[in-house]
Amino acid sequence: MNDSSVNDSSGGGYAVSAEFYDLLQAETDRRLAERRFAEAATRARHAVLDVGAGTGIVTEVLLRASSVPVHAVEPAPAMRAALLSRLAHLGADQRARVTVHAETLAAAGLAAVADLAVASNVVACLDPPTRRATWQAISAALLPGGLLLFDPPPTDLPAGCEEVGRLGPVRVGPDLYSADVTRRPHRGVLRMVFTYRVERGQELLREAREAFDLWPASPERLSEELEAAGLRLVQAPGADLMAARRPTA
Repeated sequence: MNDSSVNDSSGGGYAVSAEFYDLLQAETDRRLAERRFAEAATRARHAVLDVGAGTGIVTEVLLRASSVPVHAVEPAPAMRAALLSRLAHLGADQRARVTVHAETLAAAGLAAVADLAVASNVVACLDPPTRRATWQAISAALLPGGLLLFDPPPTDLPAGCEEVGRLGPVRVGPDLYSADVTRRPHRGVLRMVFTYRVERGQELLREAREAFDLWPASPERLSEELEAAGLRLVQAPGADLMAARRPTA
């Protein structure tokens, strides 16, 4: 392997991961999104908000499950390129229901538009000030009685470096694509490192890494933040989710 084939990034902007994301994670993420969000989307009567749409896997699930407009918020250019590529392969009727917001939710300024908001694999990636601003923006975007569903961040840090698992391998022609995922404490946050590899036979063609920082938060802390934003915790539809509602009065 030539040294020039190694690419490392710790900016968390998905510049590395976007190439590999759908190939290694799309099917698992799709099944998870269908289990977590599809039923709630069928009950939406005004619009659905997808906070941190990524490559559009959840967006597509929401479109297929609902008949209302979907607001897909994705500020990262690399992921948004994949999102728009996914939308290009949908039917014109589904594309007509999607609005892509190329900025943060707070910057999008949506007000009282949706009766369902989902945030999949997003909240943990937000530092505390950004997380609190996002709760405020979600509360503003929801209609009275609107529901928020999200997977919560980790509650604490590991003692040391841990192996999370392996993604793939997935074959593309003669090549095998895979990723090893580790996590470790780093300056008070949880750093997730994805090491991607492309192999042909016994040869390593490319290796690239990208790191993402996750901010742990206890359920009690999240409850306080949600309440401050005008959202009240309610029973979630699954053990791996949290849910909050904007009160009707």
